[in-house]
Amino acid sequence: MRKQSVLIIALLFSCCFGAVGIAQGQQASNESGRKVLRRVEPRYPEIAKRMNLGGVVKVIAVVAADGKVRKVEPVGGSPLLVDAAQAAISQWKYAPGPESREPVELHFTP
Repeated sequence: MRKQSVLIIALLFSCCFGAVGIAQGQQASNESGRKVLRRVEPRYPEIAKRMNLGGVVKVIAVVAADGKVRKVEPVGGSPLLVDAAQAAISQWKYAPGPESREPVELHFTP
């Protein structure tokens, strides 16, 4: 029964989020237009690979005046992929400017 439940959950995830692939980062359009100087691609979680889990993760990055990411707030996406996205985006470096909130989308697609 337990194996059957795990299989059903895995199938639901794969249907909803697509197949496993490479994580690709892209910054969504935003008001401030701060340029990303250093982008770190997320590490695809092993469990997500085994489950063939893909999808889009949306977060808001709070960026300090010096361009360092202070905080990453999840907005949407699979919890398995959100952790990988948060870890990567927290290492990003933006162009200096006033403190801002930058929307970011990461696509985990084949």
